[in-house]
Amino acid sequence: MALVIRLRQQGRRNRQSFRIVVADRRSPRDGKYVENLGWYNPFEKEEEKTLNVKGERVQHWLEKGAQLTEKAECLIKRKAPEVIKAYKEKKNK
Repeated sequence: MALVIRLRQQGRRNRQSFRIVVADRRSPRDGKYVENLGWYNPFEKEEEKTLNVKGERVQHWLEKGAQLTEKAECLIKRKAPEVIKAYKEKKNK
C-alpha cells in the first residue's frame, strides 16, 4: 500500500477548509484516510487559526515511507520546518 500525505477537502462551496491526512495513493481526494495529521483553513485571519500540524506524527509517517505532495509539504514547512529538513536530507542520501 503506497501512502501519501496530502490535503483532503472539507467545507462548503467557495469556503473550503482542508485536512492534512495520510491516505492510500489510490483513494479519492475526499475518500477514506488512515490518520488525520492537522488542518488548514485559508479563510481565517489569525495565524493560529489558519494552520495546525502534528509534527511528530508527520515525522512518524515519513519514516514509514509515506510521500508528501507539494501543497502538503509547503504547509508542513510553515509549522514544522525541522521535519521537512530531515525529510529532504534523507531523500538526498
